[in-house]
Amino acid sequence: QPAKSSAAKSEFIFARTLNRRKFLSRTSTALGTILAAPALIPASAIGGNGILPPSERVNMGFIGLGGQGTGHLLGGAWTYVTGGYIARKDVQVLAVCDVRKERREYAGTRCNQIYAEKFGQTGYSGVQTYNDFREVLARPDIEAVLLALPYHWAAPMATMAARAGKDVYCEKPIAITVREGLHLVDTFRRYARVYQAGTQQRSEYGGKFRQACEWVRNGRIGQLKEVYAYRQPGAFYPARWTSNDSQPVPAGLDWDLWLGPHPWRPFAGEAGHALSGCFVGDVNWSPHHYDIIQWTVNPDPTALVEIQYEPSMDRSAGAAHPAGAAGRPEDGQVHYHYSNGVVVHSMPYPNEPVGNDGGACFVGTEGRIAVDRASIASYPTNILKAPLRPNDTRVEHVSGHSGNFLDCVRSRRQTICHPETAVRTIHAILTGGIAMALRRTLRWNPVKAEFVGDEQANRLLSYTPRPPWIL
Repeated sequence: QPAKSSAAKSEFIFARTLNRRKFLSRTSTALGTILAAPALIPASAIGGNGILPPSERVNMGFIGLGGQGTGHLLGGAWTYVTGGYIARKDVQVLAVCDVRKERREYAGTRCNQIYAEKFGQTGYSGVQTYNDFREVLARPDIEAVLLALPYHWAAPMATMAARAGKDVYCEKPIAITVREGLHLVDTFRRYARVYQAGTQQRSEYGGKFRQACEWVRNGRIGQLKEVYAYRQPGAFYPARWTSNDSQPVPAGLDWDLWLGPHPWRPFAGEAGHALSGCFVGDVNWSPHHYDIIQWTVNPDPTALVEIQYEPSMDRSAGAAHPAGAAGRPEDGQVHYHYSNGVVVHSMPYPNEPVGNDGGACFVGTEGRIAVDRASIASYPTNILKAPLRPNDTRVEHVSGHSGNFLDCVRSRRQTICHPETAVRTIHAILTGGIAMALRRTLRWNPVKAEFVGDEQANRLLSYTPRPPWIL
């Protein structure tokens, strides 16, 4: 700033001193009034009646209020806590946000009703509703956000939240391009924020997946040779970005904000997680199962991976021919060949009646273990009967996914599905999806994060976001 004259300096010091005297005088008067008045402080402000004081609650905002987001907020199939986050004693919901007016208004009204009853405050209005998520991220009193979003928003919004100083619980698919995933890891490391991916199979379902991982890692099926993944990989595929349909945008829907970084496309009916035809394979359900496979196989993160695409054989017309060559690339299979000799096979469905729970089967030289959300089984059956020995390898043990996130928000430790873990999983899915989209075998270099000698494949590692959403 320019140097002040002596007169100006004197005036500045006088004004500052006068203001300090006024402040102290007013503070003293106010303090006296408070001490003289009866202590009518609600239990919710200091704790009591089973309510934690504000200092022990995590202030949260919820962005994306479809089935999964509302389930997390108010209670549903993915929360594993009766009543959702709003029922937790260690959480204070401050904001709900959605580009659909009816969703955010319902969630806001319901949350305020729940808190009015919980705190005994008629007309409680502490939960605010928002259309634009940037207003939520701008609030300094919000410590963490839960994101349950359309596929293309997951990584960009999580990245923006970290830059705004928020901790993040983010539902799948984590990212829709490899470069988004790399940017996500870098951003959370740089801003030292906590991130939990919504791949809760590591934490929930009675520990079945953790048990399978530990049994395989400790050689209970001999040397691991093959894994059958009962879900396909997938990827964002811009070549499918075509639509001639156009309908009026429904009242209360901010379609431009829903699209966000996606290239512009007219509204053409209900848009759920993703616009129709823009993806090859599966990027939403598969992260659960490939996360467990990556956890168990534990491949060398620096070694090349060969990703083989194999067209399926369609015999419906009486003669065998590769269906993937003329039909959908999803009709084929992808095989991941890792440097430790393990091969992971994707198993195409949904036409098969078996395997709707996803899961995986691990095949070794001395047996196999299959696991999904409903059950775990082995052959021979005695494999699962022998307990782990004291010196056996263990993996991280977490008994609740949401609880692990909140614990880490307080402790600043890494979650069980922190960015590096989550992105390693989604990169396996996306690279396999690119092989599927191009219908050929690719070689993946995880250190350089690129395909070896294939520029067409490398062009699918990112896409150009629509302004102003370029990070």
